[in-house]
Amino acid sequence: MKSHASGFTLLELMITLAIAATLAVFAVPSYRSHVARTHRIDAASALYRAAQFIEGGTNDSAPTLPPGLDQAPQFGTAVYRLHVLPADDANGGYAIEATPSESGPMRDDTCGIFTLDATGLRGNKNAATGSTAASGDCWNTS
Repeated sequence: MKSHASGFTLLELMITLAIAATLAVFAVPSYRSHVARTHRIDAASALYRAAQFIEGGTNDSAPTLPPGLDQAPQFGTAVYRLHVLPADDANGGYAIEATPSESGPMRDDTCGIFTLDATGLRGNKNAATGSTAASGDCWNTS
């Protein structure tokens, strides 16, 4: 009796490798954009939670955010840090900024710093260039 060895041919392995490489070329950028969108949604949600806390809190001239409300996501490693800006004539009493962490995954994001003020005005500014980003794309959660 002859024993018959079975296995893959080189051609079959090369075809499988080509299919896997093609999937990776399309999947990796899609995954990265999904992760970035998720971090942006976390930042926007954190700003609304912080605004709700400030609106329901005391009338301090410089309110501070408690632990958990001072970062996004609320639990775990912070991707964005939140802080309250002082009142001025334009912001209606307060403004909150969500700044990307220096060593976080969103440090070079085009949306930059998310802002929300007491009047409900949402915005984005790039810390490096000082320019304003298109906030419609950054705040779009649909």
